[in-house]
Amino acid sequence: MRIMDHIVEASVRPALGDTRDPLFAPLLAQLPAGCSFVVGRIAQSLDGYIATRGGESVWISGPDDLRHTHQLRAMCDAVVVGAKTVRADNPRLTTRLVDGPSPVRVVLDTDCRLDDGYRVFNDGPETLLLCAPEMAHTDRLGTALVLPVPRGPSGLDVIAILALLRGRGLRRIFVEGGGVTVSRFLAAGALDRLHVTVAPLVMGGGVPAFPLPPVERLEDGRRFAWTAHRIGADVLLDIPLVRTA
Repeated sequence: MRIMDHIVEASVRPALGDTRDPLFAPLLAQLPAGCSFVVGRIAQSLDGYIATRGGESVWISGPDDLRHTHQLRAMCDAVVVGAKTVRADNPRLTTRLVDGPSPVRVVLDTDCRLDDGYRVFNDGPETLLLCAPEMAHTDRLGTALVLPVPRGPSGLDVIAILALLRGRGLRRIFVEGGGVTVSRFLAAGALDRLHVTVAPLVMGGGVPAFPLPPVERLEDGRRFAWTAHRIGADVLLDIPLVRTA
């Protein structure tokens, strides 16, 4: 079947929260006891970059994809971002563009280098700052609750992060960015779904979407099935993954 046969115009998509929507039905399905559902998201240029060399990234994709991001936030219990994303974008991580509650905001800052001047630590929904145990020198950073998480091979241990969030009743998890954070969850086998939005933009260089170790042979790379959806001027690739962690 041709890729265009899978494309669904955003204007005819079912309403937010409708289980008929193929993009959102997996997220809305009932979860088995003790389990979580984790969806990652990347918005990249046609040539595979998520930001310029100077860090500018808002917004590579268009307004329809921004609304899609807010829809994912509204459907999830928690939205997870890395410290670099907070530093570069100073996001609010709320659901301003759609109906629905804002999720708990979770910032991964392994070495606790962020200060309390960012918006995520000063207003809006509940915020958790996760850092390495030896760096948790205070209970709060602004309004955010500081919680220790063991280190993993690279950054904080992804499995420990998900266990901590499940323990707080946060089971639908949206890993919004950036590329390093999404790649760590992907490498750990901790994503159930991956949404990659490709914008009709060529940058010629910048921050790569997936900073993973390179493979030596093509057969060592991971190939995925996907369904393509038109979102305004962009194309969103909905990629189901086999969760291993």
